[in-house]
Amino acid sequence: MKNKNKPTDVLPPPSTIGIILDGNRRWARERGKPVFEGHVAGYDKLKEFVGWAKELNISNVFLYVFSTENWQRPGGEVKKLLTLLAWALENDMAEFKKMDARLTFVGQKEKFGKKMEAKMIQLESETKNNRAIRVYFGLSYGGRAEIVDAVRRLTEKEKETLTEEKLARCLWTREMPDPALIIRTGGEKRLSNFLLWQSAYSELFFIPTYWPDFTKKEFEEILQEYFKREQRRGK
Repeated sequence: MKNKNKPTDVLPPPSTIGIILDGNRRWARERGKPVFEGHVAGYDKLKEFVGWAKELNISNVFLYVFSTENWQRPGGEVKKLLTLLAWALENDMAEFKKMDARLTFVGQKEKFGKKMEAKMIQLESETKNNRAIRVYFGLSYGGRAEIVDAVRRLTEKEKETLTEEKLARCLWTREMPDPALIIRTGGEKRLSNFLLWQSAYSELFFIPTYWPDFTKKEFEEILQEYFKREQRRGK
């Protein structure tokens, strides 16, 4: 698709998009591959997607990489996922840096151990001045856990009346604008504990394509459909 036909050339792009990266395991199983290969393919697609979003001038993307519930998966699968994450953090962040991407890791980072948590903090510091796109990685992230933590923070320091604005300032994602749209690949039609507070007025797109098979063409078609939707926010 030529640049002049990009959907964001006609209308301003959504500032923030949330992505539920679903279907990696089913993608692998249907091809007779080990589940882990599905996660590797999903990680490769994640890097591609960030490049597409940058090209389309989207300022922020939130990638639901590992949920609070994912710890309950079989031990062998979790161990391999953590190995992939540790490798990516240590060896494969240069691609994001080349894109001038600012990296932010959101969730219970401490659950990944001191070494990985320190690497996340280091990468956030190294990329804090990058401006082309901001990439939020949801790691041990869950919407309910985020809201509970925000309430705890707020009650520790506030003695006055609770408001939506005050609670929003205590969220893990407080620097991120609420997502204009949320995409879930893989065919399921639910949010699965993803950005529960922030998604109040998000446009939702559920597509059957497994995440490793998601294409730039599909992404651009979703954006074109998004621009057609009337967003009244209750008015």
